[in-house]
Amino acid sequence: MIETTLRSLIRDVPDFPEPGVLFKDITPVLGNAEALAELIEALAEPYRDQGITKVAGIESRGFILATPVATALGAGFVPLRKPGKLPYDVIREEYSLEYGTDALEMHTDAVDSNDRVLVVDDVIATGGTAAAAVRLLERPGADIAGMVVLVELAFLNGRAALNGMPMSALVTYGD
Repeated sequence: MIETTLRSLIRDVPDFPEPGVLFKDITPVLGNAEALAELIEALAEPYRDQGITKVAGIESRGFILATPVATALGAGFVPLRKPGKLPYDVIREEYSLEYGTDALEMHTDAVDSNDRVLVVDDVIATGGTAAAAVRLLERPGADIAGMVVLVELAFLNGRAALNGMPMSALVTYGD
């Protein structure tokens, strides 16, 4: 049921952010109180009995989803941010893009070997950002339970970048 609701609310925006790209806009889902509540429950439910201590959200739309998922799981929230956005000591993980590199940063004390972490984002496409997030969280010894996303663009094969790590998506396009 939730997949049908989500598909009906996710809108296609052609040529955004550049010509030839069909952007999947989730803001109608976020603006619908009932759908948003169902979405958060659907993201959290498979992990309720998994001992999750932290939920990591990837900047920026991942923050929107990860914070209420953390609350639903009784876990803390860890922001994974673009460089220069966090005020304390950070560790950084760089990753490749089609046209260069980017990086994610996390506070040095955000997770440790006692943490079991769920990674949350809005979309997985090529998987580069997701894989960088996992590597960043693993460096201080965190145990990664898996990743959950609202949308998977399966035709871009992002799962392959996760090297078999458990990942689930509520809506998949191009499967």
